[in-house]
Amino acid sequence: MKALYGLFMVMVLGALLTACSASTANIQSADLGTGFDNSSNSVSGATTSFAADAAELHCVTKVANVPDGTTVRAVWTAVDVTDANGTAIKDQQISEYTSTLAADGAVDFKLSVPNSGAWPAGAYKVDLYLNDKMDRSLAFRIQ
Repeated sequence: MKALYGLFMVMVLGALLTACSASTANIQSADLGTGFDNSSNSVSGATTSFAADAAELHCVTKVANVPDGTTVRAVWTAVDVTDANGTAIKDQQISEYTSTLAADGAVDFKLSVPNSGAWPAGAYKVDLYLNDKMDRSLAFRIQ
């Protein structure tokens, strides 16, 4: 009877450990730039200082060891900027994008110029989350 109970406990413990497997996904790199190069799956025009009239801002994020269903999220924030009317804007979220992956690869998170045609000058950041856990933050400026 004790042997049967022991075998049952081993089976239950094994089932629990299998259900609690951790993701091995990781962000290999994240780069800011003015474009995305499809042929190399990388950022083009790499920079952390953008012109106020930049048409698009890109954050190219390369993810490896991706199990199906892995999510990567980019949260774009105006940290300390001044708009065209002279109004100070601090720590205001601009946009948020989430991508669900099925395999290793690059995600191009892009942000288009506001309707005014120009970005307010100042400090910005993009926070990257892997499966809802903050992985890194990239700071940049608009001049």
